[in-house]
Amino acid sequence: MNRIEPSIGISRRYLHDEVADRMRELINEGELEPRARVNESELTERFGISRTPLREAIKILATEGLLELLPNRGARVASISRTELEEMIEVVAGLEATACELACRSISEDELGTIEAMHREMVAAWQARDEANYFRLNREIHEAIMLASRNAKLRSLYLGLTGRIQRSRYSAHQTEAQWAQAVEEHEQMVVLLRARDGDGLAALMRRHIRSKKPVIAAMYGEEEDGGARLTAP
Repeated sequence: MNRIEPSIGISRRYLHDEVADRMRELINEGELEPRARVNESELTERFGISRTPLREAIKILATEGLLELLPNRGARVASISRTELEEMIEVVAGLEATACELACRSISEDELGTIEAMHREMVAAWQARDEANYFRLNREIHEAIMLASRNAKLRSLYLGLTGRIQRSRYSAHQTEAQWAQAVEEHEQMVVLLRARDGDGLAALMRRHIRSKKPVIAAMYGEEEDGGARLTAP
C-alpha cells in the first residue's frame, strides 16, 4: 500500500486566497459597491502586496460572479440585474421566515432579552436620526434571530446569499413614512417573538423583506431590457 506522507502541503494557504477573502469582505460590507472599478494600486498599497496575488484574487472573485473582468480595463464589482435582485430577495425572505419559525421554538430568554435591548437601541437611533447605528442594529437583530434558529446550514446559506445586497438592504429607505413603517414592523417582530408565534413572525418577516424590493432596486439603478443589464445614467 502506498503511504501518503503527512508533509504534502495540500492544506497550504496561498496569499491570493487570503487577498480574495479580504476583497470578498469589502464587497459584502458594501465598501466596494456594485459597478465600482477595482483600483489595483490602492488595494496593493492597502494590503501590502504586489499586483500578482491581487490579480489572482480578482480571477477567483470573477469566477464566483462577484467581479466582472473588463477587456484591457481591469475589473469592477459585478452589477445585479433587477431579476437577479428580486430572486435573491425572495430566497432571503424564505430563509429568514424559516429562521423565525425555528427561533420561536428554541430561543432562550437571554437571547430574547438581547434582541429586545437591541430593538430599544434601534428605536432610539431612529428617533435621533442616527442612521449608522440604526442600520447596524437593524442588521444585528436579523442576524440574532437567524442565530436563534439553531440551524447552522440555514445560517450558512443566508450569509452566502445576503452579502452582495447587505449594505443596501439595511440602509434602503426612501421616505420618512417607509422608515417609520420598518420600525413598526420590527416592533411587531419583537412582540411575536416574545409570544413564540412562529407562523405570525414568519409571515411578517416575508412582508418586511419583500417591501424592500423597489427601494433596493432603485439604489442599484438597474433595469432589465430583454435580459440585458443596463446602468442608469
